[in-house]
Amino acid sequence: MEDIKRCLKNDRFAERANVELLSVSPGHATAKMVLHPHHLNGLNSVQGGAIFTLADYAFAAAANSHGTVAVAINVSITFMKAATTGTLWAEAREVSKNFKIGSYVVEVKDDQGDLVATFQGLAYRKKDKLPI
Repeated sequence: MEDIKRCLKNDRFAERANVELLSVSPGHATAKMVLHPHHLNGLNSVQGGAIFTLADYAFAAAANSHGTVAVAINVSITFMKAATTGTLWAEAREVSKNFKIGSYVVEVKDDQGDLVATFQGLAYRKKDKLPI
């Protein structure tokens, strides 16, 4: 799992968004994003793109956790509740995997454990080993 952690440390966009990988195991990952004023939109709630970035990062960690490169081929997100302060937590889990395709679900929750968004991702699994 150290390989995936080293690989994802190179994600400069996630780093600028304050996204942190907490754990990764085969088919599973957790991440968090401590909210700051730059995460807020014009209505003073967390911008949808920030929530998407957190979910996508957890998805990437889970999809790549098997040691080979996996890239998104389709994703969708549904926003359930606005968030404004605190920390957002993302948990990604693998729903199914074969040698070419992996399906993942990510739940994003706030500090109270309320569901903020659900994300579904489909990953194409390449034969290439992760660059470390």
